[in-house]
This record gives sequence, structure tokens and C-alpha cells, in this order.
Amino acid sequence: MKHLDRITLNPDQMGGKPCIRGLRVTVGTIIGLYASGLSAAEIISQYPYLEEEDLLQALSYASWRSEEIEVPVAV
Repeated sequence: MKHLDRITLNPDQMGGKPCIRGLRVTVGTIIGLYASGLSAAEIISQYPYLEEEDLLQALSYASWRSEEIEVPVAV
């Protein structure tokens, strides 16, 4: 797995959730936007201070975490 240097964890920010570069944008927010059907360009237009590499690392981090913990899925 590549080094995720844009993902930050700070217990004093956003409840300790993983964020992008210390900004108040969580990995979960990015994943939710993708899940809602937004493209990378649309996400960046809504959050112009984000970069494409931020989005890629958010996806990588979420993918890694989903392999590390059991996530209940409705059947």
C-alpha cells in the first residue's frame, strides 16, 4: 500500500475522524460524495482547496480500512 501522507488523524479535530491534510474535510465526506454520484471534478469544484491526490488517497484509505475491520452489510 502506498504511503498516505495526505490523511491526518487528530483527536481534537472532527472527532478524531481521518481528514484530508488537516482540513475539516473527512475521508467519509469524500467517500459519501463519490457514493452520491459526484465525479472527482465535481467534488473539487465544491471543495476547491482539495486536489485530485487528496481524493485518491481518501479512496485508498477507505479501501484499506474496509479490509481491516468488519463492516456489517444489510442483506
